[in-house]
Amino acid sequence: MKSAPIRARFLVVRHGQSLWNIEQRWQGRADIDLSEHGIAQARAAATKLGGFDFIASSNLRRALDTAHIIAEHHGVGPVHVDERLRETHVGPWEGLTVHEIEQGWPGFLAARRKPEGFEPDDSIMQRMTSALVDLSEHCIDGTGMIVSHSGVIRTMRHLLNVANPRLANLSGSWFFVHADDTVTAGDIVSVIDEHDLGEAL
Repeated sequence: MKSAPIRARFLVVRHGQSLWNIEQRWQGRADIDLSEHGIAQARAAATKLGGFDFIASSNLRRALDTAHIIAEHHGVGPVHVDERLRETHVGPWEGLTVHEIEQGWPGFLAARRKPEGFEPDDSIMQRMTSALVDLSEHCIDGTGMIVSHSGVIRTMRHLLNVANPRLANLSGSWFFVHADDTVTAGDIVSVIDEHDLGEAL
């Protein structure tokens, strides 16, 4: 079945490195700041990215600060904040390392099991899709950028049956909003690599 025409294109990227990324803690909805390295990543990404008609972000600081750095560099704004773009609610795993999760929930990670209180995939798909559809009204026939989180980006790609690799900070995925309010996924994009950070540090 042929897809309806594309109404808007969004590059949805993961935020820069946060303080808990360094400690390899599951963040979920915890509002954790960018690290100095994460700020440098956002600055480097700003110089690599092309122009956008619109920029939006999760309301969590690690995403919003990344978006503000990129928006300021490109003179696009204000950043539109939408809490539907937040990371997955990970329930009792918030703030825990992989080792701590394995101690408390042996075998869950290997089996891809989730604890009680972990946000279901269909909830993520519903809120992210509705956010993208609503945000498409701000850039009809244009291209927008959204700063969000690895968990929700990967869940979207998984449920859309496309390749779903791990995402480094400041990498992400193209998503397309169609005229019938459906959403499809495109290519994975790596905006920066570590050698890009020299001038930004």
